[in-house]
Amino acid sequence: MRRRRAAVYLTAAVVVGIAAGCSTPHYVPRGTTYYVSPRGDDRADGTSAGKAWRTLARADKAALHPGDRLLLQGGARFPGTVTIGARDAGDARRPVTVGSYGGGRATISATDTPGVSVHDTAGVEIRDLTLSGPGARSTGEAGVNLYADKAGAGAERHVTVVGVDVSGFRVGVAMGSAAAGTGFRDVTVRDADLHGNRDAGLLTYGPAFDVHHPAYAHENLLLEDVRAYDNPGDPTASHRHTGNGIVLGGVRHATVRDSTAHDNGDQSARHAPAGPVGMWTYDSTRVLIEHSSSYRNHTGSKVDGGGFGLDSNTSHSVVQYNVSYQNDGSGYYVYSHPANGAHADNTIRYNVSADDARKLPHHGALTVYGSRVHDLRVYQNTVTMSHSPGGDGTVVLLRPGNNGISLRNNILVSDGDPLVTADRVLTPAQVVFQGNQYYAASGHWTVRWGGHRYTDLAAWRDGTGQERVNGKASGTSADPCPKGGALPDPATPGDVGLFTPRCPRDGLDLTALFGIDPGTVDVLGHKVPTPPAIGAVQP
Repeated sequence: MRRRRAAVYLTAAVVVGIAAGCSTPHYVPRGTTYYVSPRGDDRADGTSAGKAWRTLARADKAALHPGDRLLLQGGARFPGTVTIGARDAGDARRPVTVGSYGGGRATISATDTPGVSVHDTAGVEIRDLTLSGPGARSTGEAGVNLYADKAGAGAERHVTVVGVDVSGFRVGVAMGSAAAGTGFRDVTVRDADLHGNRDAGLLTYGPAFDVHHPAYAHENLLLEDVRAYDNPGDPTASHRHTGNGIVLGGVRHATVRDSTAHDNGDQSARHAPAGPVGMWTYDSTRVLIEHSSSYRNHTGSKVDGGGFGLDSNTSHSVVQYNVSYQNDGSGYYVYSHPANGAHADNTIRYNVSADDARKLPHHGALTVYGSRVHDLRVYQNTVTMSHSPGGDGTVVLLRPGNNGISLRNNILVSDGDPLVTADRVLTPAQVVFQGNQYYAASGHWTVRWGGHRYTDLAAWRDGTGQERVNGKASGTSADPCPKGGALPDPATPGDVGLFTPRCPRDGLDLTALFGIDPGTVDVLGHKVPTPPAIGAVQP
């Protein structure tokens, strides 16, 4: 452990052999445990609770070898930071642990530094700590900051962050890299409360994406039970987006599971070029976001403020078994800024959206826009939307410039706004609707397709070629009769059981017709029959 400006390093390796011809066991030295307590003494050796150090400044002078532990007294507050540098830790099999001892969590109170910094090393576990910053607007640091910039290095292996509460920083947990392939591998963040941080609860990032030579800074991430909330954004940051929940950038193979992002972004800048989103990924591949919720996220600008997003240069990724509701922007969106073809082969399935697109005009609860999104499959979702107070809302919004987009077996319910809006005519080769259920809970049944307005399913089908399979009509305008009513009470949209259809309709056999595996369970874990019923919840 060291500060970057000064360090004392010790290294050790012990191997004990037995005479030739016998097996050769390896003796693994037991790590040292160091203690820090407000009642300690920096002149002590720190190796027991009775001989604890008093300050983090003293602890920061020690080198932490593989297997060592640095434990802070639970319930106590320690000003300063813990820094683990390039010559500390480094062994994934024998990680260095930073945590608490005794009762409860210790608190690290940082001012102009991260709470815990890991630089150009790994083999580190950060456990059972509260990290408190000086205030979201008073620091540019992260509560837990993982960063790699060592030239020519490979990815650092094994970092675990578990049982932490992080607030008052620019970002709660940040993981970054200066070059592709030099970031972190095998990273787990679990049981974490990330709140009151200015820009984001959790953020990963890497170098700019190169479409000709795709590479990713970080690999094999697992986020479980991460709670990112009340991260407000920066009202002065008109040049960037702030106020996000969970952002994954520059990653290959990542899973977000059983996590929440809510009530973020309410102070983000009015003129920012992009707004915050609850959970989203960009410049990444093979990302799975499942069994999570994103709700009441906001934006100060005229864009974003959504629940879940697959943003620019995202490929081979899946968003499934989630619920979004009452977000300013789209519940689920797919977007690509560069027209480079790198946004491809993604799936959105078995999700629920309720009353999204609450603030922004010209937004859909489910939105696909940008440049050259292709091979996107959207199926077995339930999207309900009462009339948008932002004006000119729609359940599904489609922009031009995309190809190979399919929407199948989805329930789409509107309360007066259009069920589908495409601002230009899109052919079935670009976007195809098949086997969906469209229901107007009140007002007129409406689809806006280019300059045309269709007031029933048959007219839209005949005018555009949508909702046909092998020349036969598909889709329905019947009421799905959801358990909680066509539009659930605003106080209960997180109860996914309310969306169970009491008048279920068989959907298309996705496997037989299109070679799509519909999965074995729905959003509630119910078994999926063949063919599945339309919507995210099977009856």
